[in-house]
Amino acid sequence: MAKITVSALIEGGKASPAPPLGPAIAPTGANIGQIIVALNEKTKAFAGMSVPVKVIIEKSNKSFEIEVGTPPASALIKSEAGIKTPVKEETGVKGKKTIGNISMEQVVKIAKMKETASLARTLKSRAKEVMGTCLSLGVTVEGKNPKQAQKDVDAKKYDALLKE
Repeated sequence: MAKITVSALIEGGKASPAPPLGPAIAPTGANIGQIIVALNEKTKAFAGMSVPVKVIIEKSNKSFEIEVGTPPASALIKSEAGIKTPVKEETGVKGKKTIGNISMEQVVKIAKMKETASLARTLKSRAKEVMGTCLSLGVTVEGKNPKQAQKDVDAKKYDALLKE
């Protein structure tokens, strides 16, 4: 059975038959309306963020399946910190101001979202990866430098939150 895969980057919960999806799906003969509804349902948790998606269409019977990727960790962190506009100033460098703060609960939430996209084996390791991204962005964790928060994780301060 021949399958056609359409990959696109869409805004979470706001897919439409307009480009890039419509023109790519239309030649397959699959029901674009059903695909758009399914995409919007699966990506609504990522509202306001660009999400990588794959629509896999079976040519013979026009059935489809949807694979939703996760946005980059930086986009998830900015969303959790409430940063809406692109930050133009340099951040994450010693002496520069921070652009936001997130709680350890938010770090754990992001680490769980990135489970399938990360090579880290444990939730604790994924949380430390997220904190590393926070450092690059200039976002603090619990009001602390992310490096200090990583040391707190190593010191087992957040073990109750980081249970698998």
